[in-house]
Amino acid sequence: MPTWEYDLVVPRAAVTSDIFNAVAEPRRRDILDYLASCERHVTDVVDALGIPQPSVSKHLRVLRDVGLVDVRRNGRQTFYRTNAENLKPLHEWTSQFERYWRNQLTRVKQRAEQQARRTDDDKTRRSHS
Repeated sequence: MPTWEYDLVVPRAAVTSDIFNAVAEPRRRDILDYLASCERHVTDVVDALGIPQPSVSKHLRVLRDVGLVDVRRNGRQTFYRTNAENLKPLHEWTSQFERYWRNQLTRVKQRAEQQARRTDDDKTRRSHS
């Protein structure tokens, strides 16, 4: 079955079903990053990230529904902050891949160093010719 047919047949999980679906959206990750340092008002998020207010509100609702942001009301104002404790399952899952990526980066570094040595050796040979 071609991928496009699969997409038509199999419904996608709701973004509010779990934290993994919620953080799949890059703007939500940006919002979580921004809210990680301190509690902020919606307009602060809009101004800092340049995302239209209705979109920010929609993303914050998704993040709130899955428990990744906490909400505090002060009169008519609403303040949000990242709930780091609820990010723990995501962190634990992604940590499984840390060793893999560390090994990959080590291999990339080794290849770059080998290439640099070859380039230096080639330059040395040419200058002595």
